[in-house]
Amino acid sequence: MTLFDAITVLLALTALFSYLNARFLGLDPSIGLMLIALLISLAIIGLGHQWIAVHQAAVKIVAEFHFEKALLTWMLGFLLFAGSMSVDPAELTQYWFITGLLASVGTIVSMLAVAAMTWPLLRMLGVEISPLGCLLFGALISPTDPVAVVGVMKRIGAPRSIETIVSAESLLNDGVGVALFITLLAAFATGERVTLLRFGQTFVHQAGGGVALGLLGGFAVRQLLISANQFQARVLLTLALVMVLCAAAVRLEVSGPIAVVVAGLMVSGSARPTERLGAELRHFWELIEEILNAVLFVLIGLELLVMPGGWRYLAAAVAVIPVALIARWVSVSGIVELIRLRRPLPTALTSILTWGGLRGGLAIAMALSLPDGVTRDRILAITYGVATFAILVQGTTVKTLLNRLLFPKQPSIAAARP
Repeated sequence: MTLFDAITVLLALTALFSYLNARFLGLDPSIGLMLIALLISLAIIGLGHQWIAVHQAAVKIVAEFHFEKALLTWMLGFLLFAGSMSVDPAELTQYWFITGLLASVGTIVSMLAVAAMTWPLLRMLGVEISPLGCLLFGALISPTDPVAVVGVMKRIGAPRSIETIVSAESLLNDGVGVALFITLLAAFATGERVTLLRFGQTFVHQAGGGVALGLLGGFAVRQLLISANQFQARVLLTLALVMVLCAAAVRLEVSGPIAVVVAGLMVSGSARPTERLGAELRHFWELIEEILNAVLFVLIGLELLVMPGGWRYLAAAVAVIPVALIARWVSVSGIVELIRLRRPLPTALTSILTWGGLRGGLAIAMALSLPDGVTRDRILAITYGVATFAILVQGTTVKTLLNRLLFPKQPSIAAARP
């Protein structure tokens, strides 16, 4: 089967699952698509001895697509650029300090907290992962995906300030998380000892180089967009920008995700919603984001077919779920309370950032990119379990949480009377 055949089957399944979700389930598109794909995968696995040919064909299609390469090489760049195009730079400037701290310091704190709690916990369960492996797991599980949460916020009319903080923090922590992961992965693959100085130098090169590349590309294309008065020209300029940045980042060994987010925020300022061409450009990237997210969540569900199995791995994944939530709360609460000393913030912000900090395809893709071996299988199985819980449980209950925190019921007049 060629790559084109695999993409064709994947798009056909995405379209079918999207129809089934809209017709029968009515869930958030991302959650509904993954749930259907997950159920299909479970059915194929459960009846594998009877559907041998179907099981083999399904596994081959999933393997042919190379999920980690597809997401990390090109899908992630387009998704992050599309997400940054939906953020208003004028609003972001009001919350740049908190979003910057959450994405940088918060992601590092989360990585360290996950590693510190995961290593002894897994040893108790008999699932050995080295301290460096636990740090890698902490780096890949800390970035968050707000797709489902932001969609719910828009539907229930949540305050724009909370939506901006959640969206911007997630966009930035994706880039920081990938930079941390790549920095640690180099040492993990070669077996070299990680020193704080070398880690800092590599991380600064990754993150700082990504920022510089994004500023350069974003500034150049922004100037062209201001003078471009054709929709097609604007679309082609932004598409080329994403692809050039991703390709250049690989060759310069800097963070492509950070470069794309920085460039997207710069371009977003030139795509003014009040201007017809600016609004059309934003709508184009919204459509790209919706299509790619649909494909991504179907792939997440289908990846179950190639996941390493075993009850011990399942127990480890279940045990690590609260660890990931605790680490997220620790990394968020301290920063929010620190900022609250200087300026007012919504009281529900910590809870929303914690429970709404879903882990998704990016974490699974990074786990899949680890070198083959026992450690990879263990980290991959645990990552898939945490991501599945986040999307299916946190994602489906976040609407209830948001309604209770943001719109608490007021007592009626009749009930208030003695």
